[in-house]
Amino acid sequence: MSAWTTQDIPPQRGRKVVITGATGGLGYETALALAQAGADVLMTGRNEAKGKDALSRVQAAAPGAAVRYAHLDLADLASVEAFASQLAGEWEAIDLLVNNAGVMTPPARHETADGFELQFGTNYLGHFALTGRLLPMLSKGNRTRVVNLSSGAHRIQAAIHFDDLQWHKRYRPWAAYAQSKLAMILFAFELQRRSDANGWGLLSNAAHPGYALTDLQTSGPRLGRDGGSSPFDWLGVLLAPVLSQSAAEGALPTLFAATAPDAKPAGYYGPQGLFEMKGAVGEARIGRHARDTAVAARLWDVSEELIGVRWPGAA
Repeated sequence: MSAWTTQDIPPQRGRKVVITGATGGLGYETALALAQAGADVLMTGRNEAKGKDALSRVQAAAPGAAVRYAHLDLADLASVEAFASQLAGEWEAIDLLVNNAGVMTPPARHETADGFELQFGTNYLGHFALTGRLLPMLSKGNRTRVVNLSSGAHRIQAAIHFDDLQWHKRYRPWAAYAQSKLAMILFAFELQRRSDANGWGLLSNAAHPGYALTDLQTSGPRLGRDGGSSPFDWLGVLLAPVLSQSAAEGALPTLFAATAPDAKPAGYYGPQGLFEMKGAVGEARIGRHARDTAVAARLWDVSEELIGVRWPGAA
């Protein structure tokens, strides 16, 4: 496992793939690698200009690849519903869903179109809603996998604050980010349990990229700022030479979870180097809160209430 690279991705020809947040960073690298491996890739994002640019770059790097772009804003449940409805009219089945998109640590509290705290709403609830709406197509897929992007932050300052999920009382950027990423890994594990119980036929797992150099570390912390540097800009300058890796390297855990024969149901993968910030792909450390099945089940039920939709065939 330690030497695993994109060259180890099994042939993906004929597999239908949906990737959220694929216009840059980890999502883009994931889309590129899967397109080069022969998959039929649907890249999604909320910025049309970035989407068209990313699509053209993948097409140039993987001539003849079956790849296209579609609009999807995970911070808007109406956009999630519209995307799923349109895709249901185009594809009969989905073989791989990579829930990758996210926002990280805005300094002030922001809300989604539906009034959820931005990180919880985008990183987690949008993906929960999307996966549920796509479930009929996922259940028809061939050896279907669902990969959720989490973070090592799920072990730090992390808890599911059921008394204030939307951070109305006191917004703390890092704690809110950690909650959203804990929610993603809880979702991955609970999805596997429910798939097994209901016969959905899914392999659900999770991954984290370590410290990969993408726009994630700067776009969120700059949200709402009138110019100037954020603390992450300075932190990146100090830590990047020692702890960081490229976006392509950071995408390897996702690609392993999505394609490797050795990837396990309810597995969790990430870099194996110092503090799991960079290095070869392997099994990542799972925080104790992520193993709490009662919290996972409660979060699932609360999430259905928040999005106003019950999953098809939900227990």
